[in-house]
Amino acid sequence: MKTKKIALSLVLGVFLTFCTCKTFAIQHEEAHNEAAKTETEKEFNPSEVILEHIADSHVWHLWGHTSIALPVILYTDKGLEVFSADKFEHGHADHAGKYYTYRLVKDKVNIVGENNTLLSAATVLSLNKKLIDLSITRNVVSMWLSMILLLIIFISVSSAYKKREGKAPKGLQSFLEPIIMFVRDDIARPNIGYKYQRFMPLLLTIFFFIWINNLIGLVPFFPGGANLTGNIAVTFVLAFITLIIVNVNGNKYYWKHIFAPDVPVWLYPIMWPVELVGIISKPFALMIRLFANITAGHIIVLSLISLIFVFKSAYVSVVSVPFVVFMDVLELLVAALQAFIFTLLTALFIGTAIEEHHH
Repeated sequence: MKTKKIALSLVLGVFLTFCTCKTFAIQHEEAHNEAAKTETEKEFNPSEVILEHIADSHVWHLWGHTSIALPVILYTDKGLEVFSADKFEHGHADHAGKYYTYRLVKDKVNIVGENNTLLSAATVLSLNKKLIDLSITRNVVSMWLSMILLLIIFISVSSAYKKREGKAPKGLQSFLEPIIMFVRDDIARPNIGYKYQRFMPLLLTIFFFIWINNLIGLVPFFPGGANLTGNIAVTFVLAFITLIIVNVNGNKYYWKHIFAPDVPVWLYPIMWPVELVGIISKPFALMIRLFANITAGHIIVLSLISLIFVFKSAYVSVVSVPFVVFMDVLELLVAALQAFIFTLLTALFIGTAIEEHHH
């Protein structure tokens, strides 16, 4: 049984590696063709290509020169502007909007001022102008996709429980039930206590949302490839939700430990800042841990593939591809592990906030 699992993981790793290499090669070829149009050909810059892969984007690359242009929604001091990202021609053209002229630089929309110069953030403020980017980017679409998948999966599982009440689980229900039981018996109940049922919907949502987005990010072709959980804004929102849930549900013993701990009164001015920093630092650690681990995995895989193009030799692939296969298989483990750690620590923080005082 273990041999079959290892073999399946290796096959999946090889498949992901092949797709990643192919996608990387196509995009490198596009960059090469663009550079060939200029007088001097630019050298391959791995850091630029890698950062482009892991960053958010206003377009979603499919294959070759084909990509989906996503809506650009800009709120300015003069009103709302909505247009397609293909107006920028992948950053090679400006778009004259209704109120301002816009330019896409490193997937950031900027206002073009006089003499064809970009207005900095400070200049925009000094001129009483406003530019808030509310665009539907690749990460936003990926998040919507994962939410739709989660709804489809759990609505079907829920209906299966209602139809097969009292019977053994079957199909997708039988696959998810051990995972749900694991979250309940090994994460929620030991760390929260007898009040765990109240927080089970939150913990299950966090676990499966992070896990499914980690897996989608490992798929290098459409509709995968978006580095959603490697976006610090997304991990910030998840950590902020944990911060709110923990402190809203904190009982009197939790707040007493923070504002009136069992120490001499003269130590209170020292203890209060320490405890308040602790309240913020715990979800902050969740945010950084998830963001850093997922982003680092993507960077390592893409760096190993970049070696082929840096040395301009197919012989390098004899070394780099096996390492990429190993990293892809390892990333499958990391995808589940990071979902587990985030959910576990969330349950632990909730448990400490609602824990009853024992004499």
